[in-house]
Amino acid sequence: MHESWAKSYGIIVNSFYELEQVCANYYMDVLKRKVWLIGPMFLCNRDGKEKGKKGNEVSGDEDELLLKWRDTKKENSVVYVCYGTMTNFPDSQLREIAIGLEASGHQFLWIVRRNKQEDDKEWFLEGFEKRMKGKGLIIKGWVLQVLILEHQAIGAFMMHCRWNLTLEAVIAGVPMVTTLVAVEVLVGVKKWVRMVGDTIKWEAVEKAVTRIMAGEEAIEMRNKVKCSHNRLD
Repeated sequence: MHESWAKSYGIIVNSFYELEQVCANYYMDVLKRKVWLIGPMFLCNRDGKEKGKKGNEVSGDEDELLLKWRDTKKENSVVYVCYGTMTNFPDSQLREIAIGLEASGHQFLWIVRRNKQEDDKEWFLEGFEKRMKGKGLIIKGWVLQVLILEHQAIGAFMMHCRWNLTLEAVIAGVPMVTTLVAVEVLVGVKKWVRMVGDTIKWEAVEKAVTRIMAGEEAIEMRNKVKCSHNRLD
């Protein structure tokens, strides 16, 4: 990849200048390379049908359940939790996230990735789901992510900062609880491990969710994100 980049005429980037001026200027002014920032690419598909293709591995019944549940929630009342398709947490880490979400007392929508070989095994989150009925919804599959983030019920997005998720959150104007960007501020992960990631303790989850969902600071963060979102529009 690096050899191809060194020989190329320039690079096309799935980002935009207002978000990454420093990096773009470094490429152009210091490295003297041509850069075309043409992202976010997902904005090419603005209608619901195109967005919905992202959820084609979720059953129709589960899709309908998700959308109906979302529509019953008040504005900025739900924490959306999703760590993407590349992150595969062990059960011990899922337990920490579950305990932290429950302790926070806030409503949540949690997209959980499961290994196919685990599908027939009894899973600890089944009991957690029953206990959180009405408070939280767990979906074990792919979802209509852009449609979720753009919904008024979503007050924060807890995620791992892979680039597609980050761009979608920025464009939707949703504040983020992160595990790789600004990690010492919100969650407390100290290292990055490819595919799996560092361990997040439940106390850090509870503290971060509470901080971003309740109080004056939460309102200030949300307003700041909304202002940036409006400028992009």
